[in-house]
Parts: sequence; structure tokens; C-alpha cells
Amino acid sequence: MKPTDNQIKKAFEQTNIPDPSDTAKKEALQRAMDEFAKKNALLEKKTKGFPGFIRQMGKTVQQILTVKGDPIMTQRQFASIGIIVVAVGLILSIGPQMFHTSKTKLDSSPQVTGRTTDQDNELQEQLPESEHTSEAAQPALPAEVAPAADTVQPQAQAEKRNSQDSPVRLLKEEKVASALQVPTGPRKRVTGKGITGEMSASRRPAPGFYYSQEDVAVPMPGYYKDEGRDKFAEITFNPIKLVGKEPVSTFSLDVDTASYAFVRRQLNNGTLPQKDAVRVEELINYFNYNYPLPEDRSKPFKPTVALYPTPWNGNTKLLHIGIKGYDIVPAEKPRSNLVFLLDVSGSMNSPDKLPLLRNSFSLLVDSLDPEDTVAIAVYAGAAGTILEPTKIKDKSKILAALNRLHAGGSTAGGAGIQLAYSLAEMNFDKEAVNRVILATDGDFNVGITNQNELKSFIERKRKSGVFLSVLGFGQGNYNDALMQALAQNGNGNAAYIDSLNEARKVLVDEAGGTLFTIAKDVKIQIEFNPARVHDYRLIGYETRMLKQEDFKNDKVDAGDVGSGHSVTAIYEITPVESRTKLIDDLRYQERNAVQPKIDADNEYAFLKIRYKLPDEDTSKLISQPVGTQQESRSIADTPIDMQFAAAVAAFGQILRNDPYTGEFDYDDIIKLAEPARGRDQYGYRTEFLNLVRLAKTAKGM
Repeated sequence: MKPTDNQIKKAFEQTNIPDPSDTAKKEALQRAMDEFAKKNALLEKKTKGFPGFIRQMGKTVQQILTVKGDPIMTQRQFASIGIIVVAVGLILSIGPQMFHTSKTKLDSSPQVTGRTTDQDNELQEQLPESEHTSEAAQPALPAEVAPAADTVQPQAQAEKRNSQDSPVRLLKEEKVASALQVPTGPRKRVTGKGITGEMSASRRPAPGFYYSQEDVAVPMPGYYKDEGRDKFAEITFNPIKLVGKEPVSTFSLDVDTASYAFVRRQLNNGTLPQKDAVRVEELINYFNYNYPLPEDRSKPFKPTVALYPTPWNGNTKLLHIGIKGYDIVPAEKPRSNLVFLLDVSGSMNSPDKLPLLRNSFSLLVDSLDPEDTVAIAVYAGAAGTILEPTKIKDKSKILAALNRLHAGGSTAGGAGIQLAYSLAEMNFDKEAVNRVILATDGDFNVGITNQNELKSFIERKRKSGVFLSVLGFGQGNYNDALMQALAQNGNGNAAYIDSLNEARKVLVDEAGGTLFTIAKDVKIQIEFNPARVHDYRLIGYETRMLKQEDFKNDKVDAGDVGSGHSVTAIYEITPVESRTKLIDDLRYQERNAVQPKIDADNEYAFLKIRYKLPDEDTSKLISQPVGTQQESRSIADTPIDMQFAAAVAAFGQILRNDPYTGEFDYDDIIKLAEPARGRDQYGYRTEFLNLVRLAKTAKGM
């Protein structure tokens, strides 16, 4: 039978218990301290989160308060309780802030990039089964594309970061549609490790970016970022030439637009572009002008010529030459045989590089016809083929190959170019457009890296009938000089992709001009009449100047014009009757050394254009005089397209700090361009006006 509590109590009262010895007290104290240490270890092991820590701390306090012992033990109890009380007080004061910061860190990626957990789960479900890899999984690329061991230090750092960014994670981020423009509407403060800024409630920055306090899109920590290594060919502005000494001017046409997009990006970041980044002709040619179209492909241009007063100089005139390429109708569009040559090196690990590249080429794939063919080659430490030539009707296979791309390794661009041309030639179709489209930041650092050697290779390959287009991405280490050299020598064009909107403009809206060449080796030559023109200068085209004898030499390469392209060239001329001339008359030489032949009084100049049809090697000639009947008394009397082109020309010269625009400033540009916007279907001209306003307050560096 179990004794009752009263019976047990009575038994203890009748028992004579001796006082504990000093040794017993020490042993009891030691056992109590050991038990306390075990409780602390259990606390560290089992506590999860702030609420759990508080609960466990409360239990420890309760256990200490229920211990019975001698005075020494009581002192230790109170000391322990005091420490716990202080700790709890500190936690209560700073705990919520720590918890908020921790939550912000955990949530910073989906919040800043505009994703929610539900969206992430949804994207995970949408991925192919092969894409469900762990964070440490590697992308499905050929072994020969593995990162090389000789990666330079910045790229090695990028590789280290890449190992933490799985293809699945990068693909998720790429699925989020966003833009890098400064947001509008209510803003929400965001903080985190390395992050201080605000976020628009209605519009979020691109994946991997957050908005700084200056409203500038800044890469989040963990992405490749370089600064100060952008490379541009040096530009020396065209000098003024005296007609009596040099009456003939010759240059190659240029339809590239890369400079405008790069300038736009710099200004949107609050910074003026470096001088050599500004190619005035590319700023002018970024816009579409409604010049008259030719009637058929056999004569692919119809020149438009006009003379009007110079907005920035009352003593000179602008000679405006515009041509519009024949626009191929859909029924006449040839089949396309394309090779995408894509840079997947470590320097491409940035939201504005490889993720933007994937989205851009996905847009292009969606715009192609079912019978068109696409192959994909990539390069990092080495080059490899990830997709053999595949019909667009198997679009899912092409898009899956694009989505598997992952950045890492050094940059064997030369090997990639060789491989891409081999793929194009392997599937060559003489009835189709055969073109390599290179997408890169231009940072070649292993293999063939010499610019002249690469140019020579591409010069030889253009005889095969394979054309080359170059698309630039990113900033900080963008090698524009190399990309311009490759495009100019590969019978192709160059564009810079700073946003998905620009990708749509280049690869979808203007795909005909990008892909379908209607004339190659296009050259312009102007002979000025010394009886009417004292001196002249060509605005822009500094990197496209040719010798006079190059004009008739069909072996000399020149620019190519695509379907529907509009191209503009502007000369500033000083009429002989002008009171103030940019160059003084010579004292000992006859001013009219070159005698005009025909109707000298009514002709300012004689225009000649040479071109070759895409499948021919012999050039053809178009020519016409520039007469007084093409002259306008005021700039307001000229078509709005020409007024707008003059405003863009002034803007480019002021950005470069050219010495010929006088007191003409940004406000004058706005006054000239604003009424000349016209219909502006896509808002490009309105955007230009905003860039001029940004330039007024942009920083020098």
C-alpha cells in the first residue's frame, strides 16, 4: 500500500538528520552548476527564433528560483537571475529591430525584384523537369565550355558568386518583367546588407537592382560589377575644309545606333557619357525619318537633299542628305539562317547582361518564321555548340536552350567567332539570309584577343556570304571599340541593348533592317562648287572617312543598309557670300582653283552614291546635283524630320564639347526639337527631349 503524504512527513520528522559537511555542500553545489550548464546547452540547441528563446529563458529562471540550498547557492541564483534579466531587457529593446532587419534580409530578394514566394513557386512549377536542380547544380552546357583556369581576378570573383546562383534562380529572376527607369508613385523604404534606398510601390527595379537615394538603379550585392573599363575608339571631330583646296568629301554610310543607346543609359544614370562614346551620326540615325521610298530593290535608295539655315550659326547652312532603304514586303522576305553567338563568361553575370540577353533573343525567336533556322553557340573559357541548326517551328527547343545559359569563366571570344561562322557555313543557304548575331560585353581576354587579327578573320569570312551583327550589353567593362571594328568589317551593324524596350526596337520592330541587307558597301561622295561654297565640314562619321580614290574601288569595304533603314548625313557649309567665314581666304592662291563645269550659279554641290546589291560584287552609281531650288529660307520652312535631325546633331556636338556650336545650348535644342516631334508613335522623340533635360543636370563622371 502506497504511504500517504502525512505518513511520509511524520517519518521525516522522527528521523534525526545530521548537518551536511563542507564536502557534501561542495558536491551539491557542483551538481547544481553542472545541471545549470546542461540547461544552458539545451537552451542553445533547442531555441528557435526570438519567441522560443524567451520561453526557454523563462523556464530557466523558474528552475533557478525553485532550487533550495545554502547561502552560497542563493548568491549564485541571484547573480544568474540578474544576468538573465539584463539579457532579456536588451533583447526586448533591440529584438524587434533585429527581427525586422533579419526579415528584410530574408525578404530583400523577392521584394526588391518584385517577386513573391507564390510567384517563385509558380515559376518553379513552370520550369522543365531538367531545370529542377539544387543551388549547387551546374547548367547543361558542353564540357568544352567549362570555365578555364586562367580566369582573371574579377571574373574569378564572379565565378565564386556564380556557384551560389543556380540556373533555376537566374531563370526565375529573368521571368520577372521590369525596367530600369526611375520609378514613379508612392515609395517604400528598403534596407538590408549593402542596401539603402527606396522602392516604388507601383514599379520595381530590374532583377538584381535596387534604387539608391539618388533614384539610380544600382546592382545588388552578389552580381558582377565593374567600373571604368568601358573602351571606345578615340574620335577627333572632322575639321573645316576649304573648298578651293579640298572640294571632295568621301565617307562610308553608317546605320549603327549603339552610341545613342549607351548615351541614353549614362544620362539615365545621372552621368554625362565620355566624349568618345558619342558618335553624332549614330544619334541622328537612331530615329526613323519619312524620306521617300524607292520603287524596287534594283535601285534601293532615293536620295533626299535639302539646304536650310544652321540653327547654331547664322552665317552657315546645313546640307542635309537623307536616304531610305527599300522596305521588303513580307511576301518577298527571304528565309533566315541565323547563328546566335552568345557570351556566357563570368563578366556576363549581371542582370543587365545575360538575363537581358536571354529575354532579347527570346523576342527575336518569337518574331521569326517557322521555316527559319537558328543555331546557338556559346563561349566562356572555351567555345561550344549548345544547339545545332533548328527550325523555328521547334521553338520550345530553342527557348529551352536559351533558358539554360549560365555565366562563368573567362572569355574566348575569338574561338566563339570561329565556331559561329563554321555553323553558319555548315547550314549555308544561298537563297536565305545567312547571319551571325554576336551578343557580348566585348571583354575578350583569352585565345584570339588581338583586334587586328579578329578583323582580318572577319574580313576573309565576309566573302563567304555570311553577315555579322553585333549586340552590346552591360557597362563598366563594355568594349565598344572592338565591337565597332567587328561590325564594320563583317558587313553588319552594331546596336547596344540597355533594356528590353531597346531589344524589341532592334530585333522586332526594326528586324528587317537588322537582318535583311538591301545594299552593301554604300559610299557617299560630295563635290562642292567653289563658286557657291567657301568651306565645309561633315558632322559625325569620323570613324567612317574614306580617301577620294576609295569611292570607285570596289574592293574597299563600306557600310551596309538594311530593309527600311533611313540614313542621314549633314554637312555644315559656308556660302561664299557669307560675311563671316570659318576659314579666311588665302592671299596667294586662286579661290576658285577648281572650275565648275555645269550651271555653277545654281549648284551648291554634286552628290554621288555607290552601292552593291547583296549578291553582287560590282558597285552601281546614283548621282544628282544639289541646287538652289532645294534651299529653304528658314529652318521653320523645312520638314519637321529635318528640324529634328538638326536638333539631334546639335545635341551630339554639345555632349562631345565640339567647338562649332557657339552659344547654342540645351534649352535651344529643346525649343528646336519639341515642335518637330511629329506623330512619335513609339515615343522615341519625346524620350530624346527628356535626355536633353537630364544632360542639363548630369554629373561629369
